[in-house]
Amino acid sequence: MQLFLTATFAAVAALLGYLFWRCFRQVRGLESRYAGIIDLDAELKSRRLAFDAALQAERSRLEETREATEAQLMTVKSQIKEAEETLRRSEAVAAQKRGQLENDYRTALAQYKKLQSEVNLLEENLEDISFGIYKPHFDFETPEDYKTALEHVRDQQRALIKEGKAAVCRVEWTVGESKQEGARMQKQYLKLMLRAFNGESDAAVASVSWNNAVKMEERIRRSFDAVNDLGRVMQMSVTPDYLGARLQELRLAHEYQEKRYQVREEQRKAREQVREEEKAQRELDKAREDAEKEEARYQKAVEKAREEANAATGAQLNKLTEQIASFEAKLDEARKTKDRAIARAQLTKSGFVYVISNIGSFGEKVFKIGMTRRMEPMERIHELGDASVPFAFDLHVMLFSDNAPELEAALQGLFETRRVNVTVQSPLPLEQREGWLTSPVSSH
Repeated sequence: MQLFLTATFAAVAALLGYLFWRCFRQVRGLESRYAGIIDLDAELKSRRLAFDAALQAERSRLEETREATEAQLMTVKSQIKEAEETLRRSEAVAAQKRGQLENDYRTALAQYKKLQSEVNLLEENLEDISFGIYKPHFDFETPEDYKTALEHVRDQQRALIKEGKAAVCRVEWTVGESKQEGARMQKQYLKLMLRAFNGESDAAVASVSWNNAVKMEERIRRSFDAVNDLGRVMQMSVTPDYLGARLQELRLAHEYQEKRYQVREEQRKAREQVREEEKAQRELDKAREDAEKEEARYQKAVEKAREEANAATGAQLNKLTEQIASFEAKLDEARKTKDRAIARAQLTKSGFVYVISNIGSFGEKVFKIGMTRRMEPMERIHELGDASVPFAFDLHVMLFSDNAPELEAALQGLFETRRVNVTVQSPLPLEQREGWLTSPVSSH
């Protein structure tokens, strides 16, 4: 036990000795490290002053950097402001130029439309319908009445020219202090103005047609204005009375042509109807004759079969009986065909009214209303399809009527406002141009 305590004490003593040695070494190390520091407070003060100096230098540097940055920022702001001002000036200049260009465009567009209108008047463009639809001014019964009125208005024009009322001068001119020379100059100038106006008017009258009458009126009015503009400086002008006479001549010439066309159409339609009725009558006569021949042939066959049946027995009798029944049925059909042909011949106005179209030749929504008295009405449609058109006709309606001409006229009258002149668009012969119209009529 004593030995144990001695050993423990020795161990503790050794440990304490080791710890003392370590503390001694650390103290010696610290003394060696801080041997240069004589006064700790003085060292702390020195280092604080150094730190404050460094801090002040850094603040000065940062202040200089801030001032430089603010200067650069002011420069950038100034540049941005100048750029904005330049942009505003550029936008103002661009807006001014745009306004000028828009004004120039509107002026040029108005001038272009004016020139285009004048060119259309001169070229008589048939597709341009911007001048509206012509409304008749006269209601004469015959072309001769229109011709008489046309001669009368031309006599009026000659009278206006002879009396000096076609073109007038509102002042009295003198040339070289000579009133006589002034009057001669005035007369020549007025004659020149009338020649120019009459040339345009004569060209319009000669060119007037069914689809440009309103345009030709506008052409004469424009010529009237243009000639009077040229004479304004000289105080000379064509009179409104003479303008009215020329316009009346144009209208009469146009309506005279239209009336002649209507008369020719009526005559052509009458001839066509006569030809159609004659052809239909020939077909009816032929159908009746054929039916009578068939009736006689089957009547003879029935009588012969009955004679043979009287002498026949058994299977042969049965066979002859069947032949007799067949012959009697055919005989009955031949009699009905003859009766129908006779009935159709007695009803001189009966026939078929049809509605057809030809998209390939005339375009969509263009239809023809016509009639035929043929026994086989489709023959008439095939004839039209063979008449110088590249495509066959499409049939939309085929209606039988006891008074086909009246029904056809009623239908054409119903669509009169949609009638078109296919002579401009179509190679159809004259006898096949009636009845064409544009319509929203369904093709079903």
